Order: sequence, then structure tokens, then C-alpha cells
Amino acid sequence: MANNTPPPPPPKKSKRIVRDTNRGKWRSKSEFILSLIGYAIGIGNVWRFPYLCYRSGGGAFLVPYILMVLLAGIPLFYMEVLIGQFSSTGCTGMFRLAPIFKGTGIAQVIVNMYCVCYYSVIISYPIRMISYCFYKQVPWVDCDHSWNTDHCVSIDELSKQNSTGFVTSADEFFHREVLQLSPGIAHLDGIVWQQTLSLFLAWIVIYLCVAKGIQSVGKVVYFTAPFPYVLLFILFVRGVTLPGAWTGIKFYMYPEWNRLLDLKVWADAAVQMFFGLGPGWGGIVNMASFSDFRNNAKFDSILIVTVNVFTSIFAGFVVFSVLGFLSVKSGIPVATVATSGPGLAFVTYPEAIAKLPVPQMWAIMFFFMLFLLGIDSVFVQLEAITSSMLDEVKWFRNHKWKLTFVCCFVFFLGAIIMTTRGGMYILQLFDWYSSAISVIAICLVEIIMVSFIYGIDNFMLDVEFMMGKRPSLLWKILWKWVTPVVLIFIFFTSIIFIRTIQYHNTIYPQWAIIIGWASFGSSVMWIPLYVLYIMIRKRETMFDSLKKRLKPLDWTPADPEDREQYEAFRRQRRMPAFMSDTDAEAMK
Repeated sequence: MANNTPPPPPPKKSKRIVRDTNRGKWRSKSEFILSLIGYAIGIGNVWRFPYLCYRSGGGAFLVPYILMVLLAGIPLFYMEVLIGQFSSTGCTGMFRLAPIFKGTGIAQVIVNMYCVCYYSVIISYPIRMISYCFYKQVPWVDCDHSWNTDHCVSIDELSKQNSTGFVTSADEFFHREVLQLSPGIAHLDGIVWQQTLSLFLAWIVIYLCVAKGIQSVGKVVYFTAPFPYVLLFILFVRGVTLPGAWTGIKFYMYPEWNRLLDLKVWADAAVQMFFGLGPGWGGIVNMASFSDFRNNAKFDSILIVTVNVFTSIFAGFVVFSVLGFLSVKSGIPVATVATSGPGLAFVTYPEAIAKLPVPQMWAIMFFFMLFLLGIDSVFVQLEAITSSMLDEVKWFRNHKWKLTFVCCFVFFLGAIIMTTRGGMYILQLFDWYSSAISVIAICLVEIIMVSFIYGIDNFMLDVEFMMGKRPSLLWKILWKWVTPVVLIFIFFTSIIFIRTIQYHNTIYPQWAIIIGWASFGSSVMWIPLYVLYIMIRKRETMFDSLKKRLKPLDWTPADPEDREQYEAFRRQRRMPAFMSDTDAEAMK
């Protein structure tokens, strides 16, 4: 008799996040290391760290700075490399580790968008300055030009002035000719077309270097990462052989140990560590996501951080040796000529270079070095943005070059406002508020997610599978206790001791400061907003919804063979490899 019982339904297929298995890989380990060295070492190593070191106690400043690097910088850098390498995802995909924090990935993308816009303007300044180096005499050396005022004095006449109302020829050149600076942020006063053209050229170079993703970036970094060191070394040799060089170097490194009692010095060291190493921006995770799954991440992380710290200190010798020479030539104390930011890179250092034989050659070398230092950082940040879009939207994966082109064009348009006569005020405003505190908050969320939500033991087990060796107890202590405490200290001190923003002795109005804080809020607000969105969108009770989204979602290696081995490894340890299919479906 025939059996009329219907066959059982087929088993329900497992639903997982659709992975982009064709994201690409670095062709060699050196490409990965050079890309992260180029990312971590930027213009700030030259124009911010040396001045910060001198202002905050000289050699004594290295104590809080190196402590911050050891207790927070290296643990965060290593952790982000491990996350990217394990998951093969960018800065939004990494939050599958605890899906409720996906808003933090959105915050990272927004911070990178702000930074890419104003950083592209910064690297356009060296392009513009190089164009002036082909004159018979560099134009910032004297006061015989149409942009000079009656208050202008050349560097040779500087020591003869008894009045405080003078302005150096280099200062007037940069602010009145290059920037054509307006009286304040409220006065945009039209576009400086020469600067807009320089910005356009910068974006053409950026696009050509990143059009094919890591395939093109991996080739470019062989030049853009190491060549600045060649130029830096040449400038160092020239600098230390100048009269007065060691006066400047002594001024830079002479330790004032009493400054260690100043909490502001420790806050400055912490912020500089974040700007120097780059954790929290998503670039480290994204670059590591293209690495080989079994790559020795610890060696790479410690090597890159060490090179970064060395470069910052070495750049100080390059800068202050020349400032010492300028002090001797002008008769002005080093403390007076020393400055930071654009003032150092585009006023004071060119002023000193103008006193050397063949100043055009030295100026071209210096500005080309600044351009290379800056463009590497833009590569990585732009790649972090586009990779996040590719990870989240499947359709984009077949149109990567088009997506990159659109992003470059949009960011170029967004940066044009910073090429107006009031553009430098806007650039400084976003540099001051939009990213510094945001990345600290992002890092705090990351370390809480890894150490307390996912669990430090689970994370170390993942590392053990990937690296073949469990991290030592020291890393567990740093990730779970020391680094979170240091980050909380850094977050609050950075807010408490934030200085009043000004540029070129112009104080910003209150409405501009509100806009600055709004740029900070526009990124970090996505962290709680995404949590609120999940609570409203889902039908479960708040407790069930939180419980599900605090679990990892498909947190496994991207490669199918590695994933299969990982699942077997976790089963052997009697621990689940990722969220169950029911929970994964509920998360969709």
C-alpha cells in the first residue's frame, strides 16, 4: 500500500550576512605595513608634536606621551588590527561583534568624512607653495610685493624692531597672498581660485591612487610612505649643520620636570597619541581586513607604533634645528619663533629656509614631504569610507571605481568652502572639534564591546585560533582594565581642558563654537540613535531586543575554509562560533 504521508519539509537554510569575499588582499606584507605607516605618520608628526613637546616640558613631555602610547596606543592599535584581520570587514562590519553598537561604525565614517574634506585642503597648501618655489627669489623673503603692508618687515630686519606691531614677510605672504585671509569666520569673502585649483589637483592625485582600491594603494605606498623619510633625513642633516641648530634642539628637548604635575600636559599627550597613531578612525581595522588571516599582527602593530613615535621625536630635531638657526639669524629667542600648525609649516619653517643657499630647492623638498605625509592619511581614510559602503551595500561591489569617483567629487565640493578667504577659519574649526574627542569616545565603545560585551576571553580565544598562540596575560590586563581606565581619563580631561579656539589672533564667535561642537555631536550621536532605532524598529520587548543585539552576529572568518576550521575549534572548546540562525534571522 502506498505511503501517502507527505515528505518532511527541507531544513531551513542558515541565514548569514552576505560577505564580500572578493574584497581583495595585500600582495605582500610590506604593502600592509607601508600603508599603515603612511596612515599613522602624517603632517601632525611634523607640525604638531614638536611644538607640543617644547610647550609641555620638553623632554619631560615624552614621559606622559610614551606612557599613553604603551597603556592605550599599542593595545588599541593591536586590537583593531586583530579585529580587521579576523573578520575581513571594515569599520561598520566590525560591529557585528555586538550589533547594537553599529552606530559607532556610522560615527567613524562621518568623522572620516569631515577629516578627508579638511585634510585634502591641508595637503593642497604644499602644492600651492611649491608653485612659488620656481620664482627667481622665493616671494616670502622680503616686503616688496603688492600684498605687503606698511607693517611688514623681513627676517633680516626683525631684530631691529622695537615695536610689537610688525608682521614678518613670510607671515604676510601666507596669510595675505596664499590664503588672502578675511577678518574672521563670518567673512567668507569669495573663493581663492588658485587655492581651489590646488585642491582640485590634490583630489586628482588622490583619485588616481585609490581608484582600484588596495591594488593601486598597495603600489603607491612603496613611494609615498618611505620617500618622506629620505627628505626628512636630508633636512635633518642640513639642519643640524646650521649655526644655532643645537640651541634650538636644546630648547626642544630640555626637560622641565615640574610640568609633569600639570594635568593639561597629560591631556595633550593623550590627544597627540590619538592623532599620531590613528586608533578609532576605522582606518586600521580596514587596512588590516585585507591582510592574510594568519599574519603576525602583534609584530606589525608594535613595529608601526615604534616607527611612529620615532618619527615624531625625529621630526622635532629637524624642525627645532632650523628654528635655532632662525633665532641666531634674526636675534629673536627660539620661544618667540616657535609655533605649531600651519604657522610652523607655512610661515616659520619657510622663513628659515629662505636664509639658506638655494632656498627654492630646500623649500620644494620640505613642501613635497608635507604633501606625501598628508596624502597617505587621505588614502586610508577614503578607503575606510568606501570599504564601509561596499560592505553594507552589495550593489556597490560591482561599481567600486564609480563609487570612489563619486566620493572624491563630493568631498572636493564639500572642501571648496575651505578655499574661500575665510576658509582657514572653517578648517581650523573642524580640525579642533569634529574628530579629536569623537575618536576617543569611539575607542571607548570599541574596548567596552570587546572586553565586556563580547568578552575578553572569547576575544583571546579568537586570537589564539588565528595566530596559533593565545595572547599573554599582559594583553588581557591591558584590554580589560588598564586601557578602559586610561580612555575614560583621556575623554574627560580632553573635554575639561579644551582650549579656546583662535586663529591668527582672531577669537571665534560663540555661534561658530556651537557649530564646532555640533560637528562633534553629528558623529557620536549615531551611537545612541542606532540603539534607539533598534528598540523602536523591533517587535520584541526591550529586554529581549537588547539581549539579542548584544550577541555577535556571524562573527567568523570570511574565508569558508577558515570559517569551517574556526567553528570546529569553537565546538572543541564547547563555545558557539556565532549567533544562532534564529537570532541571525531576527537581526535582519
